[in-house]
Amino acid sequence: MKKKDIKILLVDDEQDILEIVGYNLAQEGYQIVTASNGKEAIAKAKKEIPHLIIMDVMMPEMDGIEACENIRRMPELSQVIITFLTARSEDYSQVAGFDAGADDYIAKPIKPKLLVSKVKALLRRLKHEEERGSETLNVGGIEINREEYKIIKDNLEIVLPRKEFELFYLLASKPGKVFKREEILDKVWGSEVIVGGRTIDVHIRKLREKIGDDFFKTIKGVGYKFEA
Repeated sequence: MKKKDIKILLVDDEQDILEIVGYNLAQEGYQIVTASNGKEAIAKAKKEIPHLIIMDVMMPEMDGIEACENIRRMPELSQVIITFLTARSEDYSQVAGFDAGADDYIAKPIKPKLLVSKVKALLRRLKHEEERGSETLNVGGIEINREEYKIIKDNLEIVLPRKEFELFYLLASKPGKVFKREEILDKVWGSEVIVGGRTIDVHIRKLREKIGDDFFKTIKGVGYKFEA
């Protein structure tokens, strides 16, 4: 996918942030759409179907956490990459963001060149997914369709946010194998994007709630495995 075909939605209530970030990403060749609060972000996302959303947390009308939750409930937007760009770097805020379905978390202030670099790393996932093509797994009575990001369990479709799906697909691809935390971070989030170790724990907890607790085993001090 070429840069000119990639659409990025920027959401922040500070106009100068929209202008600075938007200018630098537009200079790279991306299509830029902006919104100033959560409600506007949802409307713009539904209309534009962006590939990436960069969103502040603290905003008027509707904050980023609630907006992210709403976006993830929409099938046509469930796989958009969402990263929070915010000055709030406390652990509870990050956990809340991942609980809402965010893929990453970038603390500001951040230098424009570094932000552009992080955006490129996030968008590389689109290229990797195109290269992987269509693969379907059937494990433990669960059908996992990578091309359509679809999961069928007990004849019911389960919709997962992008990172939850990729983590689930990785673990289910080799039932019984213990995936170390470092390997999970590298294969699901990529070596260029730095996220905390708690990110994995949050995503595993969400998978247990949606897929079933018995499928996911914690190997203390090592990582996780899927048991069919």
